[in-house]
Amino acid sequence: MTTTATLAPPVRMGKAAVWALGLLAISTGALESVVAPTLPLLQRELDISPSTGALLNIVLAITGVLVTPLAGKLGDRYGGKRILIRLMAVVSVGGLVSAVAPNLPVLLLGQVLQGAMIGALPLSFIVVRKHLPAGESKVAIGLVSGMFVGGSMVGLLAAGPVAEALSRHWMFALPTFAVIGFTLLVNRLMPSDPPGRSDGAGIDWPGMLLLSGILLTLMLALAVAPDAGSQPLVLGALIVLLAALVTGWVAVERRATAPMIDLRMLARPVIWKSCVLTFVICLGTATGVFLVPQLLDVSGDGYGFGASATEIGFILLPGAVVATLAGPAGGFGEQRFGSRAVVAAAVAIMATALFALSVAHTEVWHIVVGKALIALANGLCVTAMVTSIASSVDESDTGIATSLILVTRVLGSAMGGMLGGVLLTSGTPSGSDVPAESAFVTGFLIAGVVAVLALPVVRTMSKGAKT
Repeated sequence: MTTTATLAPPVRMGKAAVWALGLLAISTGALESVVAPTLPLLQRELDISPSTGALLNIVLAITGVLVTPLAGKLGDRYGGKRILIRLMAVVSVGGLVSAVAPNLPVLLLGQVLQGAMIGALPLSFIVVRKHLPAGESKVAIGLVSGMFVGGSMVGLLAAGPVAEALSRHWMFALPTFAVIGFTLLVNRLMPSDPPGRSDGAGIDWPGMLLLSGILLTLMLALAVAPDAGSQPLVLGALIVLLAALVTGWVAVERRATAPMIDLRMLARPVIWKSCVLTFVICLGTATGVFLVPQLLDVSGDGYGFGASATEIGFILLPGAVVATLAGPAGGFGEQRFGSRAVVAAAVAIMATALFALSVAHTEVWHIVVGKALIALANGLCVTAMVTSIASSVDESDTGIATSLILVTRVLGSAMGGMLGGVLLTSGTPSGSDVPAESAFVTGFLIAGVVAVLALPVVRTMSKGAKT
């Protein structure tokens, strides 16, 4: 009887359930994107420095890189729907904590909990595949993905007006209420799926704990760096702790029977080259994503725009639209011209955009075009890297290789965001709240130089298949 129940085909998902999942994706996308356009406003209201604001900007992604592999294993073990609903419950709690947060520590806690959405969304795609035929599941996944992107744009545009008309608390509360409502709807309409067959491998809790410590210590070290002159012992202690955690994590991952990240994969040229290029592109993207809203917000002598949170959201919108189109364009380009050509173009576009912003940032159209080019480069490169990995490793290694790219993306994004924050904090004259223009210029230049230095790696890549 048990065997029959296990092998029975899953109940088919109705259209109402697919649309409920799509509406949930809209609300999570909106909740995920409210910080970016309002970060300068949050820095003022919470009285925090740009370097600390950068931490707030990327902590959600850090949680996501830890939750995503765990969510997949738990979904296989206990059923996809069951884990999806529980993860969305965590996201809802995080949104409510962010909404009522009176200070930075509480808001950071809320953002950490909200990071569960990054693991929940891929899990929802797995659930869709279990309940729909192949052709229909692709349509449903495309619908949900598109609605998540649409939700991100809604959050980008609505966060500023809501924060200015009501308060920063409501910009978190409104999408959270939607998340709660649509989670309940999905729970009611989506059929349950039986637990999958466990592969017998346990969860790498020690590796996950150590990686969490590495990411947290790295962020703290970068946040302390601008004040290193006044507290060198603190920065030194954090660097020593970081080295110890990295050493311990490498030792644990090498011995683990089912490591969270299989470090032996990094020895393969296609993997380490993909990681290097992903890191470079994400560092440049994150630097631009952080510096651009700050530049739009400030009113310096001959630079800055003094834009409101609402205006910042509208100025960032074209970049979000380009980011939406860049993924499909990257896939087409990789198929037509090969991965090396697409990545080379992406790195060149990224470097050009960053260098251009370092010298031309006095008109709104400079910012709009520069941000759009950064988004285009990011989408092209990430898509090409994922495609290259998928076609270059065994099917059984795809998950491991993808997890390496995911970790690299988060590290690159974290380093880029924190780099921008550190430069603005250290570049703010004593007695002033406005960073010097040179701090913005330096940030764009450093990220552009890093992109250029990646070109020799691009030249060693295989061209990839052409059609």
